[in-house]
Amino acid sequence: MIFRPFYTYETGCAGYLLGCGGLGKCAVVDAHARDIDAYLAFAADKAMQITHVIDTHVHADHHSGGPALAARVGAEYCLHASADVDLAFTPLYDGQEIELGNTRVRVLHTPGHTPESVCLVVTDLRRGPDPWFVLTGDTLFVGAVGRPDLPGRVQESAGELFESIHHKLLTLPGELEVYPAHFAGSACGAGISGKPSTTIAFERRFNPLLALGRDAFVAAVAEVPPKPAEIDAILRTNRGRAQAATP
Repeated sequence: MIFRPFYTYETGCAGYLLGCGGLGKCAVVDAHARDIDAYLAFAADKAMQITHVIDTHVHADHHSGGPALAARVGAEYCLHASADVDLAFTPLYDGQEIELGNTRVRVLHTPGHTPESVCLVVTDLRRGPDPWFVLTGDTLFVGAVGRPDLPGRVQESAGELFESIHHKLLTLPGELEVYPAHFAGSACGAGISGKPSTTIAFERRFNPLLALGRDAFVAAVAEVPPKPAEIDAILRTNRGRAQAATP
């Protein structure tokens, strides 16, 4: 397997390129608009074709490079089926498996940060049948979780986030590596560690929010920092509605 993180330190954003080096198929997850040429150059250097471009959710803190990257290479642009966007995309469903040669990506629908949020469980069949790592988007960070206020229904979203974490992510093997879409510097959660990766077992033991019962969790994560001023404009762009919002 080829696996390459791309980090934007100014805003604490992480994107990923992963796939099968032997059969030359890969996906880019949570592409940042300013890094499109870097993804293309890396894939070309490894003789890999980008067949899927996946956003784990509709991003609110930076401009997604997903649609533009997919258009450049003729790849599928993928979001969960519930995504509220005015863009053409390939819908993803809970439990679906994406084939990238000997690399397999299983979709987990994990609403809470946003209704369409997904996590991606990745297996390298050359290594074995057990999953290797999970890309958790904005659902689970190192030492923190995603903020639930973006859809505008904080209590309900916080409850969904609790269910997604405890009934889906925390049922995964403890040794599974965790790669979130953000680290320290992001406004998408409070108290995010500067360390960009972790494991399921480490978060079970040391993430203070995961030790809380449902009611206490909802109360804790409902206390969020102010939304960034540019969030509405970024969301309009990432939903394909920027033109409609222009006077």
